[in-house]
Amino acid sequence: MEYNDYLNELGGIILDSAITVHKNLGPGLLESAYHLALKRELELRGLFVKSKVPVTLFYKDIDLGKSYEIDLLVEDEIIIENKSSQDINPIYIAQVITYLKLSDKKLGYLINFNVPLLKDGFKRVVNRF
Repeated sequence: MEYNDYLNELGGIILDSAITVHKNLGPGLLESAYHLALKRELELRGLFVKSKVPVTLFYKDIDLGKSYEIDLLVEDEIIIENKSSQDINPIYIAQVITYLKLSDKKLGYLINFNVPLLKDGFKRVVNRF
């Protein structure tokens, strides 16, 4: 299987998992609840998931002593940023793009669970994909 096809297949599993979590929990909970539930759902589907993964900020090969946290890292390939807000603010998309660049990953998802239909809160974000 080609690498991009593999990432797209993982993306389908992530979307289906997020829909399952949303159907079970509904909108209106704190981001931390969706974080835990989505991590568990992905693991139940056989995926390797890391939570709260630190990403260090480097400038001209110097560690600036600043770290950011990726909410979920799936199969060491795909970044997931969970939100529970009224809308998808453009700064959230910029956040995912920054995480993709800092961690040298190609694909990320911004998932806002605080929506009536999850399709309205699911955003695919790419970096050199």
